[in-house]
Amino acid sequence: MSRPVTVGVDGSPEAVAAAAWAAGEAVLRKAHLRVVYADQSPGPATAQSGSFEARSHWADDLLGEAVEAVRREHPSLEIESRRRFGQPSEVLAEEAAEAGLLVLGSRGLGGVRGFLLGSVGLATISVTDHPVVLVRAPERPDAADGSVPAGPARDVVVGVDLDQFFAPLLDFAFQEAALRGDRVLVLYGWSIMPVVRDASALVAAERDMGPGIARRLTEALKPWRQRFPSVGVVEQSPVGGPARLLLHAADNADLVVVGRRVRKGSLGAHIGSVTHALVHHCPVPVAVIAHD
Repeated sequence: MSRPVTVGVDGSPEAVAAAAWAAGEAVLRKAHLRVVYADQSPGPATAQSGSFEARSHWADDLLGEAVEAVRREHPSLEIESRRRFGQPSEVLAEEAAEAGLLVLGSRGLGGVRGFLLGSVGLATISVTDHPVVLVRAPERPDAADGSVPAGPARDVVVGVDLDQFFAPLLDFAFQEAALRGDRVLVLYGWSIMPVVRDASALVAAERDMGPGIARRLTEALKPWRQRFPSVGVVEQSPVGGPARLLLHAADNADLVVVGRRVRKGSLGAHIGSVTHALVHHCPVPVAVIAHD
């Protein structure tokens, strides 16, 4: 059996959207869905009986409502639920290690201000090396699930840096596109040194360096084109900031895939400036893939 698609829930609208998206993803992967509530309250051995009983009823109701909402849309999907005790980021990281994919909600603050990712989501991304997808509550009620939309093929957008190890990002993006019948839009944004970054210098750089960079990108993608011959591929390597280019490309995307370089430092979260911008501002689900 495929490893489960796991979603963390807390009763928020963002978690509801994440559960709906995760259920659609589980259907695509022919996997089962695991719904997890990470409870920071004391466990049964240390909690006062009355408060623990009330908390248990609340948690059971939360999980039951989440499962029932999913089951209404996907009656044949196998679903399990778990209530676990501990710090949510640690619990969810442990769940991610068992799952094929972890899905979390991202709290929306509006189109201009973007996301308030929240300490739990940010901490979870930072401590797991496994794929995490962040889903915001949709503006349209029918836009939250992971099903394949009708009409022309959309994109799985993936941002790569040709100077870093990007294979895990492309593996994930091509597999997702194959499941959805989407094409993959591979984007590499590049620039020149700030001291010479005026309009004429940028035009000259794109003219002189652009073709060589495009050839590098084409060469780098050959193994994935061979492995996924049925997946359409679009390559783009324009001059420009990667975050801005990816956000623009998200307009026609079902999913945006970005990387998080694994670092062993102990101070704070390390997700990188591009990934930070995407998880805070992208209107569509964002997959964060750890890589060396």
